[in-house]
Amino acid sequence: MYNVVREPDEYRIEREEDGGRASLRFEKGRGLKIFLTARGTAVTFVRLRWREKTEAPVKVLGDSWERLYGDAEWRGIVPERILPWYMLIASGNETEGVGVKVRPNAMCHWQIDRSGVTLVLDVRSASEGVLLEGRELFVCEVVSERYTGVSAFEAARRFCRVMSEGEVLPREAVYGSNNWYYAYGNSSHREILADSAFVSEMTKGLENRPYMVIDDGWSPNMTCGPWDRGNERFPDMPGLAREMKEMGVKPGIWVRTLYDKSPFSEKGHTLEGRKHTLDPTDEAVLGYISENVARIRDWGFRLLKHDYSSVDLTGAWGIVSRRSWVADGMKYGDRSRTTAEVTKRLYKTIYESAGDMIVLGCNCINHLVVGYAHLNRTGDDTSGVYWERTRKMGVNALAFRLCQDKSFFRVDADCVGLTANIPFELNREWLRLLAASGTPLFVSAKIGDVTEEMKEELRAAFALASVGNADCEPLDWMDSTCPAVWRFGDRTEVFRFDEPFGVSDGT
Repeated sequence: MYNVVREPDEYRIEREEDGGRASLRFEKGRGLKIFLTARGTAVTFVRLRWREKTEAPVKVLGDSWERLYGDAEWRGIVPERILPWYMLIASGNETEGVGVKVRPNAMCHWQIDRSGVTLVLDVRSASEGVLLEGRELFVCEVVSERYTGVSAFEAARRFCRVMSEGEVLPREAVYGSNNWYYAYGNSSHREILADSAFVSEMTKGLENRPYMVIDDGWSPNMTCGPWDRGNERFPDMPGLAREMKEMGVKPGIWVRTLYDKSPFSEKGHTLEGRKHTLDPTDEAVLGYISENVARIRDWGFRLLKHDYSSVDLTGAWGIVSRRSWVADGMKYGDRSRTTAEVTKRLYKTIYESAGDMIVLGCNCINHLVVGYAHLNRTGDDTSGVYWERTRKMGVNALAFRLCQDKSFFRVDADCVGLTANIPFELNREWLRLLAASGTPLFVSAKIGDVTEEMKEELRAAFALASVGNADCEPLDWMDSTCPAVWRFGDRTEVFRFDEPFGVSDGT
């Protein structure tokens, strides 16, 4: 590990160890660019330290490795707190943003204490040190900005624009239905057509037509490939896409690209010790994924939701709060590329193979998927069963990732699970907030549970979502993990998320 305890400038730091040599090089431009070269040695982490005292009372906010898990919040200084990708430091009427630009070639996190700021760059290949063998690696570009006289949220929004470049956005607002939160994988060709007819009716007369997304449960193996055909309940995938389109919806579909039970995966294209997880450093795997995505596009689907990539790439969920969440013993076949490089190549392969499909990332590594997804799921699953889970995951994800909307991608805070399990008095608030926010709105509606009152609310919400424009800000996000006071242009509205309707263990 490198330990640089001074202000980096335009210089080179070299280190020799066990006959190997590694060096860091810095370039100053718009930000601070960091380069790493090594030969004859494996490099794991680089640690940079800026000595700068923080004496005034401050509140600090960081991002997360991939999705939020209801855990984003402004806090005081916590020296051991891991702040992936960037951090915001607010004091009085001033907010400072410090971070790395999107698509770095390392897993980057910050830490702050009273005497300084630390940046840790994880340049490993999975759980092993990367073998660069003379290659110079552009690690990341550090950027910072200070904002005075604007809200912390507006500062966050502006700083996200500083960090971003090369983002891709859909030409029209994306909204519609997803069957997961009432079906949970138990669905069929016939039921998807019923869902399509329902959402088409709820959006009758709207020029921008909705999407109907088939979630997990259509492939031969639950949550697993192969992805070249449907199961017995989905016998004709091209036919289903065609029928959905005829009903007035845009067909969408879910996949897990790196998890596969097929003759291909049995030929040795998997990670060591992980029987069905494909090795993303294998050229044949990338070709296989490209073929699968192109096939789905040729079937007639217009939206691709790809899921589980971060857990399949790292072996663990991003909720783990430590300097790296990569599981011990996780190994790629090729150690010459960092985890971040491998991840970006996977995302680029999916995006380019999707052609004119809208790409929706889910469980993606947040800072690395920018430019390779039009939409990104910004929080863990909401629910069609437990309101507490929707409140914890959905509202938090919308509030604390809204600053990234249209700078990184369109942020998808997840679905409204319209079922009889959740009182509509509560789901109505979540539905109204999502629609008014201007972000993508997806609803999972169990048709038999939808009342006439709910239909009226749905029509109004879909009409707003079909346009997708809003000036929206959570006003109490510095004081709550579940902001209830929101500004929409010149209007302020308070949402009732906290009404107690029984107790559950759904969180």
